[in-house]
Amino acid sequence: MSSSVKSLSGWLLASDIDGTINDKGRRLVQRNYDAVQKYINEFGGNFALASGRSPESMRKHFKRLDIPDGKAIVINGAGIYDYAQEKMIWTSPLNEKCIELIRKTAKKYPTISFQVISDKYVYIFRPTISSRILAINAKLPIKYYYSFNAIPKEKWFKVIFTGLPPALKLVHKYITSMSDTTENLMFSSAWSYEIVNEDTNKGKAVLKLADILGVDKEHTAAIGDYFNDYEMLKTVAFPACCGQAPKEMKRISKFVACHCNHGAVADLIEYMINNFAE
Repeated sequence: MSSSVKSLSGWLLASDIDGTINDKGRRLVQRNYDAVQKYINEFGGNFALASGRSPESMRKHFKRLDIPDGKAIVINGAGIYDYAQEKMIWTSPLNEKCIELIRKTAKKYPTISFQVISDKYVYIFRPTISSRILAINAKLPIKYYYSFNAIPKEKWFKVIFTGLPPALKLVHKYITSMSDTTENLMFSSAWSYEIVNEDTNKGKAVLKLADILGVDKEHTAAIGDYFNDYEMLKTVAFPACCGQAPKEMKRISKFVACHCNHGAVADLIEYMINNFAE
């Protein structure tokens, strides 16, 4: 980095993937690629992708960005993965209370399937076609179980219930009646319902990564496009959203970029260079 160029080395920028750094067709926007390269290589900024994906599922996105030694907020904030060290450098697995709640839910609704995203495997309980298809996206080896007690209980980072929408609505109603951790319970689609630990979300993971990197909380920024990014935007010092984001996302954002198809992350990086580089 040239000494004549201002620096953003004291900043951490986290970006969602689909609908944010990628366009609606899940393709990396060239303008975003160029801006990320400039942000890192010319201004020394810290950059991380943040997603519900596993480290293996996110790997191709880092390769597209040419950041082989980058770090990622993975599994909805349940872990931080370092691609240089090829390991998790911080995790927040489900606690015993959450696992017991999942056991009770599975017993109450015997037609519901769920999968566990762990550090090395996807465990599927009562496998169905939909749960098998969904598990493939994690890019991890899959193991199948029909007995809850047989499933290894270490390092459950996320549980995803799969089933018909009416059944999942009953699951949601039951779990929320038994737990006060609704901020970490989410429908990821009409056919899937996710649970992470009660103190886990992408926002808290971004602050943890900032702490690891020695970045002050006041120099954290993030950009997303939908409600699964809401906690992340509420947590960082400088929240931003894409132009197509819902009104609720725009209300909590300090910067609204263009539509993701046109380079929303590049819009944000240009703003940061012009206003925050020192």
